[in-house]
Amino acid sequence: MSASLFKKIDQLNQVGIALSAQSDTAKLMEQILTSAQLLTEADGGTLYRLANHNELHFDVLQNTSLNIQLGGTHPQPVTLDPILLRNTDNTDNLSTVASYVAIKQQTVNIEDIYTDENFDFKGALNFDQAMHYRTQSMLTIPLKNFDNDTIGVLQLINAKDDNGQTIAFSEESKSLASSLASQASVALTNRQLINEHKQLFEAFSQLVADAIDKKSPYTGSHCKRVPILTMLLAQAANRSQHPDFKDFSLNEAQLFEIKTAAWLHDCGKLATPEYIMDKSTKLETIFDRIEEIKTRFNVKAFQDLAEKYGIPKTEIQATQAHYLKQYQHLNHINSGGEFLDPKDLEFVERWEQQTIQTLEGEVVPFLSLEEATNLKIERGTLNDEEREIMQDHAAISIDMLSILPFPKELRHVAEIAGGHHERMDGQGYPNHLTESQLSIPARIMGIADIFEALSAGDRPYKKAKTLSESLRILGFMKKEGHINGELFNLFIREKVYLDYAKAHLKPEQIDEVDHDKIPGFEG
Repeated sequence: MSASLFKKIDQLNQVGIALSAQSDTAKLMEQILTSAQLLTEADGGTLYRLANHNELHFDVLQNTSLNIQLGGTHPQPVTLDPILLRNTDNTDNLSTVASYVAIKQQTVNIEDIYTDENFDFKGALNFDQAMHYRTQSMLTIPLKNFDNDTIGVLQLINAKDDNGQTIAFSEESKSLASSLASQASVALTNRQLINEHKQLFEAFSQLVADAIDKKSPYTGSHCKRVPILTMLLAQAANRSQHPDFKDFSLNEAQLFEIKTAAWLHDCGKLATPEYIMDKSTKLETIFDRIEEIKTRFNVKAFQDLAEKYGIPKTEIQATQAHYLKQYQHLNHINSGGEFLDPKDLEFVERWEQQTIQTLEGEVVPFLSLEEATNLKIERGTLNDEEREIMQDHAAISIDMLSILPFPKELRHVAEIAGGHHERMDGQGYPNHLTESQLSIPARIMGIADIFEALSAGDRPYKKAKTLSESLRILGFMKKEGHINGELFNLFIREKVYLDYAKAHLKPEQIDEVDHDKIPGFEG
């Protein structure tokens, strides 16, 4: 074996090692073609990728003497139309070298394309004329996967001798290029399988999120929007030069891990009863019991008036108006909100002490204990028992995700997804973790989950809040130790909220935001 051949075989081994370690498909394609050119001393070449079962796409095109570098990781893409493997009459397209090699899975070595009569070289001839070039020798090799299916084609042009003269590709070059093509096929197939599994899992994660959103009309598109907001904040933290984030960085795999966790963060809601997820008012069960109370007010008005004779019409109207106003006040309280006004609590307690006579003559409390308890809910529409059931979804999410055999790069999904209801002061749920026990991605998820819920304009049970209102509430939550301060400041400082709002909030929600008036913001 000559020293030159031994050196090339060693070079081939090194290329094989490098290809197996490459995780970026674009870099991999470029590396395959560049390595093939070096091994065979080819002036140029093209790497085609099979797509849609019928198209050879130009993925990378390079030429050393013309200083052409297109596709792969190069700034300029290849804009040439793909080569079709089937003709319009559904017959095999065997006219071009690349399509012939892809279909027949045979290597073709041509000494001079200008004297070859077997193939149509119109594309190469047009290229030569436009670029004042002379394509001569051409070596074209199929790339095949484990199932012996063609996945691409490697084409090299103009082998050079030691003096820089164009020569035919030797058997030695053909053998080396074929070995490289085999190694490249393995690397490409592995990368393709990884990408396909990644795409499948991402689609499955989105399917779960969509199922949760469709389970209840009261969640709107929460599970679709939280990933968007999560990634906006994660990317802002990743590129931030602020001292708070100088040691924080995320690679592509870590960003995908966070995105996956965001898609799956509420998967536990699949086990949450619909009557709790759909509870849009404090008194709702199968139906909203405020209607029963409305009837009681009408009865109360009737009973007050029934004790009198010859009642003026104005007094009847005044009595009816009085009880209508009482009903409207309770109906307002029934709708829930961010907090229960002390005056509203007093109003409920006052009616809790009132009585009413049934048709059977029995005197009973105007509000039952269960009704009064629900109307006294301080925040939202869920009572303590219902809230506990709802909060269980976070623990269930962790349990569900912990069962899945996530690969190494997704091993933190359960921790990130399951921590979105934890608080920095340890008063959150399900595990009462403190700030130091939560990863930065989990803290990011917490802010994204809250801000989406605050600013959502598609919830039938609440009026859509403006940006300034949502940020004001978020600011108070930061001051109370609910969310992370550094991420909150970043959220405001980098106007992440505005990027999100422009794409996902109603125009009337996007009002003027004064950073100086946001509670807890430290620019």
